[in-house]
Amino acid sequence: MKQDAVLHIPMSEYCCGLDERRIVYRLRCARDDLKHVTLFYADTACRVNPILFTAVPMEKILSDICHDYWQVIVESPYNRVYYYFQLDDGEQTTLYYSGLFTNQLAQDRSEYFKLPFNHRADIARVPEWVKDAVVYNIFPDSFASGKCRIAGTSQPRQFGGQTLRGRLGGTLEGVTRNIDYLKNLGINCVYLNPIFAAGEYHKYDLLDYYHADPCFGGDGAFREMVEALHAANIRVIIDGVFNHCGWHFFAFEDVLKNQEKSPYKDWFYDLTFPVRRPETAEELPDYACFAYERMMPKLNTANPEVRKYFCDVGTYWVREYHIDGWRLDVASEVNDGFWRAFREAVKGVDPEALLIGEVWESAGHWLRGDMFDSTMNYDFRKHCRAFFAEKRIDAAEFSGRVTDMLMRYRLQMLPAQLNLLDSHDVSRFLSLCGGDTAGYRLAVLFMMCFVGMPTVFYGDELGIQGIREEEYRAPMPWEAGNLSLLAFFRKAIAMRHALAPLRAGDFRVLSAETGSRVFCFRRSLGEDAVTVTVNAGDAPADIPVSAEKLYWAEGLEDSTLSSGGFVITCH
Repeated sequence: MKQDAVLHIPMSEYCCGLDERRIVYRLRCARDDLKHVTLFYADTACRVNPILFTAVPMEKILSDICHDYWQVIVESPYNRVYYYFQLDDGEQTTLYYSGLFTNQLAQDRSEYFKLPFNHRADIARVPEWVKDAVVYNIFPDSFASGKCRIAGTSQPRQFGGQTLRGRLGGTLEGVTRNIDYLKNLGINCVYLNPIFAAGEYHKYDLLDYYHADPCFGGDGAFREMVEALHAANIRVIIDGVFNHCGWHFFAFEDVLKNQEKSPYKDWFYDLTFPVRRPETAEELPDYACFAYERMMPKLNTANPEVRKYFCDVGTYWVREYHIDGWRLDVASEVNDGFWRAFREAVKGVDPEALLIGEVWESAGHWLRGDMFDSTMNYDFRKHCRAFFAEKRIDAAEFSGRVTDMLMRYRLQMLPAQLNLLDSHDVSRFLSLCGGDTAGYRLAVLFMMCFVGMPTVFYGDELGIQGIREEEYRAPMPWEAGNLSLLAFFRKAIAMRHALAPLRAGDFRVLSAETGSRVFCFRRSLGEDAVTVTVNAGDAPADIPVSAEKLYWAEGLEDSTLSSGGFVITCH
C-alpha cells in the first residue's frame, strides 16, 4: 500500500456539508493501489463508549495520472461527526485517521477525523439556477448598435466634464434589439463586460460606478435592456471593477488636487506624494495600479470607507436594476475581507445573485462559501487548448486534468464554475485551432457536456478569429459569420437544455487511454445517463458498439469514429 499518496483534509473539499443532512467525504490514494475504501462515521455526541460507527463503502469516481479519488455522500441525522477510513489494497487492510495508519481503533474518540459541526451558516451554497445556465459574454462596444448590425465607429460623449470614448459603436440598445438572436441560440444568461461610465472603449478605467456609459446609451438604455432580457427569461450579470478605478474617478481627482490633505488619500494603495499622472506609458507612476496601466490606480479595499462605498455600489445595481449577479474583475488581487463584506451585502438584497470572481489560477481559496459562488475557469480553456487545439496531450493526460478541475473544489460549487474557451482577454480559441473547425467543434461540444456553466463569447458561434486584442475584440460579424458553425452551437446548446444529466449529473470517465486521443465520459442523473465519445485524433478510431439510444453523432460509421467525430448516446 502506497501510504505516502493517501490524502484526506477535514473541513475542506475532502469533507464538507452539501446541506444540513448530507455530507460528502473524499479520499485520494495512489492510482490503482486500493481495491476498497470504507468510511466509518459516528455522532461525536454518541453516549456509548466505545463510540458506535456506521460503515459505508466509498466509490472510486475519478483518476488522474498519479491518483485515484474515492467519494461517498452520506445522508444522516448527525451534524457533528467523527470518522475514519478503512483502506484495502487486496493484500493489506489498514485504518486511516488523524493522518495516521494503524490497525487499532482509537483509545479516545477525539483522535478520529472530525467535522465539528455541519453548521447551516457555513455550508457553501450557490444559486440553484446556475445548473441550467448557458452564458453569453458580450463585450458591449463590439456586439451591436442595432438589429443584426454594428456601426463600426463611435462618437465621443461628454460626462462630468470628461470625454468618454468608444471604438466600434456597440450599445445597450443593440443588445436589446437582438434578444431574439440570443433566444434562438439558446442563451438564458448574459454577462456584459463593464457598462459603467469610463474613459476608454473597454470601460475598465471607471469614472462613475453609478451610471451606465453614455457611449452605450446611458442609464435608461441599461434599464430597458435588463427589463427586456428578463422578460425573455434571460438573466443579467455585469462586470464589477473594484480592484482599481480610472484616473478621473472623483476620489483620485481629489487626491491630485489636495494631495496629503485629501480625505481620500487612504482610498488608494501605495501613494507617494506628491501624486501626479505620468505623461507617458513608459514612466512609472507614484502609486500602485492595475498591472502596468498608469490610468488605473489601485483602490485600497481594506479601507472601511472604500469597502462601504463599493458594497453600496454592489447592492445598488441589484436593488435598483435587478441584475442577477456580478462578475468581479481582478478578484484575486482584492483582500478577502472586502469580498466577504461584498458577498454579505449583495446576498442580503438577493440571495440568488451570482458572484463570479476573475481568478485565472486554481481558486479553492475563494470558493469555500464565504466569498464567491464561481470563478472564471481559465484552466478549462487551458486544458481544452492542449487537447483539442494544440493536440499535444493524449486522452489520459486530458482526463487527469479534467479530474483535477472536478476534485479541487467542494462538490456543490462545481455547477457554478464559468467554463470558457474565449473571453475579452485571450486569443480566440478557433485561431488557436489554426482555423480548424473540427477541433473547435469538439471543444465546444465538450464544454456543453461538462460540469459547470458553458460560456459563449460573442461571435464564437459565428467563427470570429483573432490573436491580438483588436482582432479578438472585433465587431460582431452579423452579415459574414459562419452559419454552419452557428447551427452547430444551436444544436449543442439545445442538447444541453434537453438532457438533464448534462446539466446536473455526475461525471465519470469511461475511456481515456495513454497514447489515444479518444475520450469517453458519462453524465448520470438518477436512472438517466448520457455517454459522450469524441475522437480528437488525426486518424479514425474503433470504438465499442453501444446498446444505448443514439442521440447525435458525426463521423460514425459502424464502430469507426472519424477524426473530429463524436457520438452521444442516452439511456
